Amino acid sequence: MSDSDSFIEEVSEELRRDQLYKTMRRYGWIAVLAVLLLVGATSFLEWRKSQAKAEAEALGDTILAALSLEESSERAEALGSINAPEGSARAVVTLLAAGETYDSEPAQAATRLLSMADDPTIPQAYRQIAVLKAVSIRESGLSVDDRRGRLNGLVPGGGIVRLLAQEQLALILLEEGASDAALQAFDDIAADAEATPSLRQRATQMITALGGTPSFTPQDEVEPAAQTDAN
Repeated sequence: MSDSDSFIEEVSEELRRDQLYKTMRRYGWIAVLAVLLLVGATSFLEWRKSQAKAEAEALGDTILAALSLEESSERAEALGSINAPEGSARAVVTLLAAGETYDSEPAQAATRLLSMADDPTIPQAYRQIAVLKAVSIRESGLSVDDRRGRLNGLVPGGGIVRLLAQEQLALILLEEGASDAALQAFDDIAADAEATPSLRQRATQMITALGGTPSFTPQDEVEPAAQTDAN
């Protein structure tokens, strides 16, 4: 390499270094700010996690303290005074509070549950449970049309909620004296592939009590498996 080429290379290197320093002086604060923001965000998230955990533990302790009271009225009052956050926590507290007044104040319990069922901030699963609980309360003050309307809204949801709603609808038919329709409804539940063993057992017992014969029997579940083993 000639002296002129070496000189040119050194000059180019100096120019690049000088340009780098200028760039760092001009924009280096952005990198520093980014690091500070990253550290701050991480610290804030950790603080929020610890705070949320502490709040959840405090809420749990409050609920347990309320449930430990001797009288049902005292438990209901204590649970009702808990200021739970929106969402699942509020749903659980409301269900527990309503459960303490099923016998003493059934109409109030049903009203509380249906108010929860209409609250869009409550997760859907809890709202469905609230409806099922409300319509099953004796002396709830709800008319047959009110109960049937609420339950019909659960049927399209599918799964166990659908079947539990159908069970309550069958009980309403029985209440109205429509024994044949109720018998068919219970038979449909017992034969449904999504029915749980306990639900199927309840439906079968109702069929027997109504003087019918279930079209579904436990052997219907065993036979397919036996045929598969035989093949």
